[in-house]
Amino acid sequence: MFFWYKLLTYLLYPFAIIYLQFRKFKKKEDPIRYKEKLSKIKTSRDEGFLVWFHVASVGEAMSILPLIDRCAQDQKINKILITSITFSSGKILEKKFNQNQKVVHQFLPLDIPVLVNKFLEHWKPNLSIFIDSEIWPNLILQTNKKQIPLLLINARITKKSFVRWKLAINFAKKIFVKFDLCIVSNKESADFLKILGAKNIKNFGNLKFSNINSNLNKKLDTNFLNKIKDRKIWCAASTHPSEETLCAKSHIIIKKTYNNILTIIIPRHINRIDEIIEELSNLNLKVVLSSELNQLNIETDILLINSYGEALKFYNISKCVFLGKSLVHSLINDSGQNPIEPARLGCKILHGPNVSNFVETYDYFKSLGITKEVSDCDDLALSLVGEFKENKNKNHEIGSKIEEYGVNVLNNVIKEIKKYINT
Repeated sequence: MFFWYKLLTYLLYPFAIIYLQFRKFKKKEDPIRYKEKLSKIKTSRDEGFLVWFHVASVGEAMSILPLIDRCAQDQKINKILITSITFSSGKILEKKFNQNQKVVHQFLPLDIPVLVNKFLEHWKPNLSIFIDSEIWPNLILQTNKKQIPLLLINARITKKSFVRWKLAINFAKKIFVKFDLCIVSNKESADFLKILGAKNIKNFGNLKFSNINSNLNKKLDTNFLNKIKDRKIWCAASTHPSEETLCAKSHIIIKKTYNNILTIIIPRHINRIDEIIEELSNLNLKVVLSSELNQLNIETDILLINSYGEALKFYNISKCVFLGKSLVHSLINDSGQNPIEPARLGCKILHGPNVSNFVETYDYFKSLGITKEVSDCDDLALSLVGEFKENKNKNHEIGSKIEEYGVNVLNNVIKEIKKYINT
């Protein structure tokens, strides 16, 4: 099967520029840097030991920030290359590390042999680390062929993806056996990877628990905080189509009890902002964008976040957070969003019944008593009203437990990575 995959990617090569131009037109690619996906690289490699991290999107990018910070402090590492795929992850990583000359970000080239080879020849990484579930066959096999150590960190194989891989089990084994080490995020992934042919599998827990310290201290300006100091606030984060409307309907119900309610909505994909504004306006709700905070007043119903990397600021001022991708029936087999960040900030987590991507994390949080499952807008509204009536403060003790757990995960992962540095 690999022969046919490789052949197909060769055949797609002449159309790569057209594909990327189309995505740029749809505002899904960086208007200038999209050429990096064609291995048009302007940044020089420099001398010394280079560690290459690859992530897919925003969630994975955020999860490795503590890992990058620790590696940047290692004197044996001269350069850190981070690659990603999505436009949003690129913006966040570029913003985070633009003052750190040791760290460079680039978009990953398309998984086409000629582009992959050009990328590897330019960067010549001494160690390659893939995060989560990023599996690109040509890239993995070429990296292995060049005898570059290949690690899969915080590996997560969902049941849905495992079923797909099993349909081509020989192809899967040809790929997963190339990883020198797989550090998984949960037991289910460890079991799946073993069947798919991976070797040297270790489980220390989810690395996303380790995103600690400075990343949690983002603050909002004083003028904005003064405007909202007398309001009841909750946040709906990582929402997907239909969930914004559901949350808006919950807002209307809550308003019957608490007229000073402010609902903050953070969509998973901000390219849907115009569509969301129209949906909310049809419900006669007054919406203000986060880019126009000066327009927020006592009559504002919904604060709609239209930029990436801002969620922590709003978790900080929210008592309760509803996490999306959990009440969309069409996503039932690929459902749930990471609840770790709002939980660490002492927020009560509300979610729908569909959380297949983070089952173990939600089970752990359920045992701590900080999550609640809801079924629809009425249930969500009722739960929020109940939380507001209790008038309890945030549970910061939970945050301390999560931080301690995260530090242990991070230390164990770092210990394993160091075995491959200058060995």
